[in-house]
Amino acid sequence: MPRRRHFLHVAATQVGGALVYTLSGEAFRAVAQDPKASLRIRLRFFSEQQALIIAAAARIFPTDAAGPGAREANVIVYIDRQFAGAYGRDRFRYTRPPFVAGKPEQGYQGKETPREIYLDGLQKLGPDFGALSPEAQDRKLEAIERTRFFQMLRRHVIEGMFCDPMHGGNADLIGWQLVGFPGPYMSWASEFDQHDGVAFHPKPKSLAQIIGHPVKPWDGES
Repeated sequence: MPRRRHFLHVAATQVGGALVYTLSGEAFRAVAQDPKASLRIRLRFFSEQQALIIAAAARIFPTDAAGPGAREANVIVYIDRQFAGAYGRDRFRYTRPPFVAGKPEQGYQGKETPREIYLDGLQKLGPDFGALSPEAQDRKLEAIERTRFFQMLRRHVIEGMFCDPMHGGNADLIGWQLVGFPGPYMSWASEFDQHDGVAFHPKPKSLAQIIGHPVKPWDGES
């Protein structure tokens, strides 16, 4: 039976936007969208409730004076797409027994797939996680920070913040704006003689913007 479609509903002003810095160095988000508008983002793997829990887990990369965080960068969409594909099914890992702890440098050796680890971790956080105060959310996350689930979640939040937007995260290149990464330019030859003695801060561009046509991520499926 086909899976019922699930959607994540967020305010349009909550996702994306260009960063603008004040004279004091504080950053805020300039958004030209209608503040009353909402976005309906189709989820490929998670349910609405699960997506809200992970969105709340943006406490790992919160919005603060330095600029927007995981929520605005659409990290939840990045994670959802990863788990809907080959990675979530553990397609590229040897998954036959025996299952042993192994050494740290050998990586994860357990039986559970990334999907199973996440769903179990979300259940442990509880369905009310998104309704908790930021302080209470932090305490819950601190209590599980040594678990496999938290380690994966932290890594995925960072990946979603700084990936190319074709993977679903880094909305409006927010992550690249924060760290000053210009994007995957192939060459700077055309800029060599144009900025002598002047600081050069190119506007970040995604791979699609640089090459001039849409691109799709490779998901490893044949």
